[in-house]
Amino acid sequence: MAVITEIEDLRQLAKRRVAKAIFGYVDSGSYTEGTMRANKNDLDAIGLRQRVAINVEHRNTATTLIGEAVSMPVALAPVGLTGLNYGDGEILAAQAAEEFGVPFTLTTMSICSIEDVAAATKKPFWFQLYVMRDRGFTADLIARAKAARCSALVLTLDLQILGQRHADLRNGLTVPPRPTFDNLFDMLSKPAWCASVLMGKRKTFGNLAGHVKGAKGLSTLMAWVGQQFDPTLNWDDVEWIRRQWGGKLILKGILDADDARLAAQTGADAIVCSNHGGRQLDGAISSIRALPQVLDAVHASGNEKMEVWLDGGIRSGQDVLKACALGARGAMLGRSYVYGLGALGKPGVTCALDIIRKELDISMALSGVRDLREVNHSHIRVPPHW
Repeated sequence: MAVITEIEDLRQLAKRRVAKAIFGYVDSGSYTEGTMRANKNDLDAIGLRQRVAINVEHRNTATTLIGEAVSMPVALAPVGLTGLNYGDGEILAAQAAEEFGVPFTLTTMSICSIEDVAAATKKPFWFQLYVMRDRGFTADLIARAKAARCSALVLTLDLQILGQRHADLRNGLTVPPRPTFDNLFDMLSKPAWCASVLMGKRKTFGNLAGHVKGAKGLSTLMAWVGQQFDPTLNWDDVEWIRRQWGGKLILKGILDADDARLAAQTGADAIVCSNHGGRQLDGAISSIRALPQVLDAVHASGNEKMEVWLDGGIRSGQDVLKACALGARGAMLGRSYVYGLGALGKPGVTCALDIIRKELDISMALSGVRDLREVNHSHIRVPPHW
């Protein structure tokens, strides 16, 4: 691809270069993928208000997220198996984010471990926590994140039970990929991907391997993972985690006003309005449509310090601008940066971030805005049926 102009270009390139099962894991949603489509379609339905004859020289996209300076209101979201889209993928994405001036979030289900990423970066990153039935292991993950000097803990609340993703079942997704005839044929047709993954530090879940009692091999580790997502997770556990962690806490997966009110009482620093990228409850409302009611609930609680961010469907700088205009402090990028990673490695992540920032900057200018912090509801046109 001679010219890359948008995130979709990176997606198409990644589709050609990354193993089918791994690309499908990133690209797909649950069941009919209705919620995943709604995330994008509802963002597209919001219009931007064009303004003219306004001085828009010397524009500024910088702001802060939970007190951390960022070059634009974006953080890289936690994405499982990032290191199988490109060898050492989590390390490369963290380095690209660090150089660009935005936060990177390492997931519990990463290929490179907390310690791997900490050794390869200069600034603190964020760590995303899944609560396991084994609370001792959960406490150990928190302690490891603290030892790695992670500057925030992102607690994901919307994966107590794994949503069914049909693409993963059809593609026979395993970690590492199972050497079936179809998989081998697919991988052999993508030699660059094979080379990058084979040269990577790890081929399995780096945060789990060597830390799970009784797991002597990959098969027993996978069996342990399948049993460990905890359906008993509740708000008392959130309080326990907050005490264990002691630092900045972000709650991800809030999509309902009632849950937003409860989240506002936890003492967390931020919540992320998210439906897990349409990968959990298919049929749930899109994140952008849920955002106003989540914001209203947090404001009504009297918690003026809690920030609210958006996650789900962000594919452009215009999407970021729309989220901020609706009241979000910032947005999380998931698929957008992983497409870049799969397409081009670390330069692809930088390319994705550069695309988002340029689109944000130009869209601000054409909307008559010089400083992102001035963006508000008056800069967008929301569909009347909302």
